[in-house]
Amino acid sequence: MISADTKDALARDVPADAHCREALLRGLVLYGSRSGRTEFVTHRNAVARLFWSLLDNDRKSHPIETRGVTRLGRLPTFAIAVPERLRAAVPKPAHRCDRMMEIRAAFLACGSLAAGTHGYHLEFVVGEPAEVARLEWMLNSAGVAPKVTQRKARGVVYYKDFDAIVELLTLIGAFAAVLRLEDVRALRETKNRIHRLVNTEAANLERTAVAAAAQRRVIEYLENAYGLRRLSPALREIAELRLAHPDESLAELGHRCNPRIAKPTVSTRLAALARLAERLHRGQGPTTRAG
Repeated sequence: MISADTKDALARDVPADAHCREALLRGLVLYGSRSGRTEFVTHRNAVARLFWSLLDNDRKSHPIETRGVTRLGRLPTFAIAVPERLRAAVPKPAHRCDRMMEIRAAFLACGSLAAGTHGYHLEFVVGEPAEVARLEWMLNSAGVAPKVTQRKARGVVYYKDFDAIVELLTLIGAFAAVLRLEDVRALRETKNRIHRLVNTEAANLERTAVAAAAQRRVIEYLENAYGLRRLSPALREIAELRLAHPDESLAELGHRCNPRIAKPTVSTRLAALARLAERLHRGQGPTTRAG
């Protein structure tokens, strides 16, 4: 699953700078904590271990607690008590790298990524209106403006545009997910191109078959009502070739003529046969010897 794999990869990528690690930790608390920010909760073991590793000196007194499997998705829940010092609200980060860490934390805590049959979708499901507004500001400051909606009294900050999703994933360091999405898009575009070519070819074959059947009916009528021997050599040749090769295209019939003729010339001769059949059907004789 692309969402889970992306989170696991990001969770293993711990920033080197202390201020970025602190921004990541506080972002996880902000978007992933419950009960008044007293505990951090996640369904991903890798994310829980990342949170625990960022606690530094508080690790021993704040172990990872594994809880029962949830009915939704049948996933275990991992919870870690949030140290007192991290429970207070903090201002928006001043540095761009810290803002990127907070956005990464939001994805790890409440984000999801999908590349299904109906398109691409990246979203953050956020609990409090203040957090929705803060995350929207963060994303706008990163240059990737999101859309916002409500779902069951919870705010949803989301993207459906492929390029915007790739840009955001690149900003937060999810490079493996970007490559995977590019592979998915390339495969889909190839399949769609093949489907279009197959559909076009099928339509062309159907039109060719319908036209050939109509031409055969005209020639059979002329054979009975007029006689193919009375046609000019050129018209007789193309009439006999159409009867002998009912499934071939005009270009293929032209290659069988002696000498070879182009597709437009074949079309002109068949049209002449159709005009002659129309005159005979109306009870009029040919104005000249056919051909």
